[in-house]
Amino acid sequence: MPYIALITLVVRDYDEAIAFYTGALGFELVEDSPREDGGRWVVVRPRGAGAGTALLLARAADGRQEASVGAQTGGRVGFFLHTGDFAGDHARMSAAGVRFLEEPRHEPYGTVAVFEDLYGNRWDLLQPA
Repeated sequence: MPYIALITLVVRDYDEAIAFYTGALGFELVEDSPREDGGRWVVVRPRGAGAGTALLLARAADGRQEASVGAQTGGRVGFFLHTGDFAGDHARMSAAGVRFLEEPRHEPYGTVAVFEDLYGNRWDLLQPA
């Protein structure tokens, strides 16, 4: 059965993106390999996610791609980071400098708070009900 393995996230710089995703969000660096075109194949995913969906961090290659950095979903929440320990992850991420746009709230579907990554892409930190 097919499944989504990677989702591309266009970034300004490989190293700053790796530092944010592995440091502030606690993801693991799965791969960082050079490519013949001078780019890199950089894959990160949440720790413990196994072979689940990962992010391919792709450096913007031209002006059009650069303009999309941080606005890949038109200002909507485009990424959903599920957790089993909302309070712990929220505190850890806040201490690491992650910018939350709201206080945690309790919804019928779970506890959630919107945050931005280093480029302004919006994410939900969500502990499902």
